[in-house]
Amino acid sequence: MEDNDIFLKSVEMMTRVSDDERRMAPQGDTPLPSVDALREMVELVKMIVFPGFFDKRQIDSDIRSYHIGVNMERLCSLMRKQLTLALCADGSDEHSAEAEAAEKSLKLIGQLPLIKHLLYTDVEAIFDDDPAASSHSEVIFSYPVIHAMIHYRFAHVLHEMGIPVIPRIITEQAHANTGIDIHPGAKIGEYFSIDHGTGVVIGETCVIGNHVHLFQGVTLGAAHTENPYYTLHQLPNEETRRDHSRLVPRHPVLEDHVTVYSNSTLLGRITIGHDTVIGGNVWLTHSVPANSTIMQSKAMDVSFTGGLGI
Repeated sequence: MEDNDIFLKSVEMMTRVSDDERRMAPQGDTPLPSVDALREMVELVKMIVFPGFFDKRQIDSDIRSYHIGVNMERLCSLMRKQLTLALCADGSDEHSAEAEAAEKSLKLIGQLPLIKHLLYTDVEAIFDDDPAASSHSEVIFSYPVIHAMIHYRFAHVLHEMGIPVIPRIITEQAHANTGIDIHPGAKIGEYFSIDHGTGVVIGETCVIGNHVHLFQGVTLGAAHTENPYYTLHQLPNEETRRDHSRLVPRHPVLEDHVTVYSNSTLLGRITIGHDTVIGGNVWLTHSVPANSTIMQSKAMDVSFTGGLGI
């Protein structure tokens, strides 16, 4: 078979809509949300929340007000379009999707002061928890956890509004860049900090209080051996699966002033009481009372003779 015949045959085969493709494809014929547009939305949030850090610094209050207003207007316009596309892809008709997108875009604009407040508490916590941080500005400019938390705080508001797809895309953009994987459905309080950050995983139904400090490699995950909560693949359709996963609390609860050191894994709907310290490399599947200190078991020094143990 000649090269051209192989090419044409492959085009013909790839053009066919397979059963798997048909099953997995979004509903409706409208375009899907634009990943580039979502990335721009996050950049606009960064410039609105941290004016002068990620755009040209404007000291004059009138000029500052103008630039924030322009960025906010652009953000609202992008959100209306992208939220409409996401809602249509999820099965809404175009007219109702446009109306809902307009309403929720304005609602999110109204939430920007709260998002700003929460992010500034995160900056404060990171600065206080890390002796290596020389200034708050250094934290905002360079710390990957701030990049991840901007994405998360923004995406969480959209998730709480019931917007499909977009919140997860936004948090996964931060995940790809920082190695910090925070599901937009997680609930995280004020003054949250992650030291270093790489490899941190925070699951969908996690509830994290105020002044919680995590180190790299911490997993707040679900215990997949527990039934019937972890047979979601057996549910009849994607909508039922989503509703079920939102109803089932399957990730840890961390109360206020909890510290979890590097590479520890906390699984299932367990509660870590306030003012508790979890040491490094701990595997924990049970609740812990307040004011506890949980450390890894001491290693055993065992000598082998005559090849025993090999």
